[in-house]
Amino acid sequence: MREQEAVLEQETGPERAGLDAGALERLDRHFARQVDEGRLPGFLVSVARNGRVAHLTAYGQRDVAAGRPVRADTLWRIYSMTKPVTAVGALLLVQEGLLSLDDPVGRHLPAFAEPRVYDGGSGPQVRTRPAAGPMLVRHLMTHTAGLTFAFYGTHPVDSLYREAGLESSVLPGSDLAGTVDAYARLPLQFDPGTQWNYSVASNVLGRVIEVVSGQPLDVFLTERVFRPLGMPDAGFEVSEQQAERLAELYGETEDGGIEPVAGLPLRGRPRFLSGSGGMVASAYDVHRFTEMLRRRGELDGVRLLRPDTVDLMTRNHLPGGADLRAFGSRPAHDDPGNDGVGFGLGVSVVIDPSRTREPSSAGTFGWTGVATTAFWVDPGRDLTVQFYTQVRPRSSHTVFRDLRRLVHEAVT
Repeated sequence: MREQEAVLEQETGPERAGLDAGALERLDRHFARQVDEGRLPGFLVSVARNGRVAHLTAYGQRDVAAGRPVRADTLWRIYSMTKPVTAVGALLLVQEGLLSLDDPVGRHLPAFAEPRVYDGGSGPQVRTRPAAGPMLVRHLMTHTAGLTFAFYGTHPVDSLYREAGLESSVLPGSDLAGTVDAYARLPLQFDPGTQWNYSVASNVLGRVIEVVSGQPLDVFLTERVFRPLGMPDAGFEVSEQQAERLAELYGETEDGGIEPVAGLPLRGRPRFLSGSGGMVASAYDVHRFTEMLRRRGELDGVRLLRPDTVDLMTRNHLPGGADLRAFGSRPAHDDPGNDGVGFGLGVSVVIDPSRTREPSSAGTFGWTGVATTAFWVDPGRDLTVQFYTQVRPRSSHTVFRDLRRLVHEAVT
């Protein structure tokens, strides 16, 4: 239930914020054309400078069949944009001395006390060996733990995840604790800390938060993040009062159109509380969260994180200053889009703008969601950007690349 009236609003004009109004109009036209052509149901885009929203556009439908328009208060399944929120939750415990980035995960989750690593073979003939070292909490936060996703299909361990019933990263009928135990029974792809592989690690981190704090993940994040920051619609479920504002989820068809698909089971508290991708939120909620990070841990007199904690979160933690393509497990991450981009604690970080596929600034950090949602913070320009629609693409698309290019043109 909403605790207060909280809807994102435009607060200043583009020119006063140092933005090109004509370029922002081109951005709007670009995505409106995709809506008009039936490739997106609708979208919301927000660009804020120095903490003030200078551009806000809602266009198209949040529910095509019902003819319900996208509005500033629309609720979105943010999927993997949950991961930075989970990372902030863990960092709160680190600040309090209850958790350390260098804690072995097995200290809090005994099932991970003696991890084993894939060493050859497939199916029942899989061979494993003891890991060269323990899996640490920092490995979970940087996706270097050796865990994986079933959907990659590029490594024998991916197949083991599917065979274990983890196709959608959750053990059917199980909760977070049971699912994380299922992960622990499977071998790692590689020794912790030796490669980057985007994975179920944030679910494991969510379980660590539960054990250390003594609270369910949704309760902990509500009490420690959502309420202090004033994020009234953020959470893992929608109430009857919120349900009408929830956008429908669509999937991309073979011809580039869209069709309704099943989304997160948000009606009623979910059994499985996913720290990787379980959240729903409004643009107002995420604006509050990103502004806290832009301001290095404080917002409206509430300090959530220390400045040095935010600095730690938003710098590259890959060894030797490597980027995602160089340090990523292959072939899953051998993508030109990973050039010049490193990884912090729950967020990507631009480390070499000269090598990124789209225009970027050094130090820009953020993340995306599988239903084509994104946020990023550019500290050097005091810029925060959000984009929302609800389409799960069949393959790689250009929405994020186009968005970055068009925003960059508006700023420069």
